[in-house]
This record gives sequence, structure tokens and C-alpha cells, in this order.
Amino acid sequence: MSAVRDEDPRIHGIRTNIRVVPDFPKPGIMFQDITTLLLQPKAFKDAIDMFVERYKGKNITVVAGIEARGFLFGPPIALAIGAKFVPLRKPKKLPGEVMFEEYVLEYGKDCLQMHVGAVEAGERALVVDDLIATGGTVCAAINLLERAGAEVVECACVIELPDLKGRERLRGKPLYILVEYR
Repeated sequence: MSAVRDEDPRIHGIRTNIRVVPDFPKPGIMFQDITTLLLQPKAFKDAIDMFVERYKGKNITVVAGIEARGFLFGPPIALAIGAKFVPLRKPKKLPGEVMFEEYVLEYGKDCLQMHVGAVEAGERALVVDDLIATGGTVCAAINLLERAGAEVVECACVIELPDLKGRERLRGKPLYILVEYR
């Protein structure tokens, strides 16, 4: 499901405050920069509000934010819906015992880690990140949470790049996005 709706004026404000940077970090990439969205309090609040409106009352107990930009959107959503926030981090960033999920990127491998015991069996989880492209990172987050016994209810991203077909890799998990770029 997508929030891409002409009838909601907040979408226009969110979309117009995301800067597209050509050839970053390498030639041919059109980087979707959400830092400009963060500079606009109304647009940033609108994005958070739209997620909160969707997830309030859905009995979500865990909001799992993917490093690093999922950390910007996840905590305010978690606080507003009464859920805990669990950071999903890159290797060697969390002290103590961790679970991990390795995944393949178009240019190599990467890994997400989560503290053991941060998520309990039967909890209802929401995965949050700023963007879904090929879906590798979001899929790794789903796998990690499910291995801990959580039910992943949905994935939420501000931006989707649908031409990269990341949605197709989510094994049927619903994806809610605010804006898409082709």
C-alpha cells in the first residue's frame, strides 16, 4: 500500500522537500537526500504524522529502525504509538550479545545486528527506513526480526524507488511508502 495520494496535501510538501542529488555517491546514482526534509519542520512532522496515523491502534509493540536514517523516523513513531524502538545496526556498533543477518547488496555483502532479547517472541513489529530500493536491507531486517520470533506487520519507508523492484523481495510483507520516484 502506498500513501501516494493526490488528495493529501502533505505528500506534496514531503516530496518537494526531498533533494535529489545526481551522481552521488557514484556516477549514475540519483541519491534521494532526506536531510533537506529534516530541515523543514512542517514537512518532517507531516511525514511522522502520516506514519503515526497509519500505525496508531494496530497493536505494534516494536518499531525497528534500520541504521542510520531509520533512526530519524523510527523513534518518534514508536513514542507516538506506545511501542519500543529497536535499532538495527551495522556490525560492531552494539555492545553485548547480538543476533545478525547477512545480506547481499548489488556491490557486495553487508550485515544488520540487533541485541539479543530486544525483541521477544510474539511481538508485533514495524520495520522503518527512509528508502527502499532493491529491498536487500529491509528484507534482512524482516529476517532478523522473524528469527527473534516477532511478527513483522509491515515495512514503512518515506521513499520507494519502484523501478528497482525492492517491494518484490519482501515475501508478501506489506510496504507503506509516502512518495515514490521513478
